[in-house]
Amino acid sequence: MDISWWGFAALAAAATLVGFSKTAVSGANTVSLAVFATVLPARESTGVLLPILIAGDVLAVLTYRRHAHWPTLWRLFPAVAAGVVLGTVFLLLAGNDAVRTSIGAILLLMAGVTMWRRRGGAEASEVPATSGGRVKAGSYGVLGGFTTMVANAGGPVMSMYLLSAGFRKLGFLGTSAWFFLIVNTTKVPFSVGLGLIDGRSLLLDAVLVLFVLPGAYLGKACVNRIDQRLFERLVIGATVLGGLQLLLR
Repeated sequence: MDISWWGFAALAAAATLVGFSKTAVSGANTVSLAVFATVLPARESTGVLLPILIAGDVLAVLTYRRHAHWPTLWRLFPAVAAGVVLGTVFLLLAGNDAVRTSIGAILLLMAGVTMWRRRGGAEASEVPATSGGRVKAGSYGVLGGFTTMVANAGGPVMSMYLLSAGFRKLGFLGTSAWFFLIVNTTKVPFSVGLGLIDGRSLLLDAVLVLFVLPGAYLGKACVNRIDQRLFERLVIGATVLGGLQLLLR
């Protein structure tokens, strides 16, 4: 790929942010998504970014593997699978502009709904007694699968679901880590079939993955210093920023 030094520096910084987001503020990697789509062709950028995300997922699972809430995960997976299939079909039919606009609108809507719900002051917990019911899990699952397949933008959707379900930091990060490791790995055959992952993209990934490590280390060092209220605000803020970037590009 023909990438300038400035372009490579931007990709390296975005890869570092992926590591940080996976171990500290989930959803912040929507900024990375925008950077990759700016430096690289938008469609091809999703294929380059996917292995970087998987590397971050592995580090996050190693860090928070004991904090996952598996009943929530099993409730989500069937709907997510349907969303991934829909996203694959959408990628075959829709243009990049339509993809970015629709996902940006969805992210902003999810952030708005979550902020409205959080005004009620519901208490968060490491393992919620309920996860919002099957209908809610199904709706977020389909949206999460669709957005993660189309633009690797499922993080904010799942962040909004986990916040609305009442997860605190460690439960949030552990459940999110396992969720995205499984889902992103499952997406690989679809991405290869669509021509989004090939030898050239993997060669670039082999270099960029090195920058994920310091980001993950920084995130792990910072997460215990972030209180729950600030954590939630950072997640929602990252979602809004990512949605606006997708809409305004």
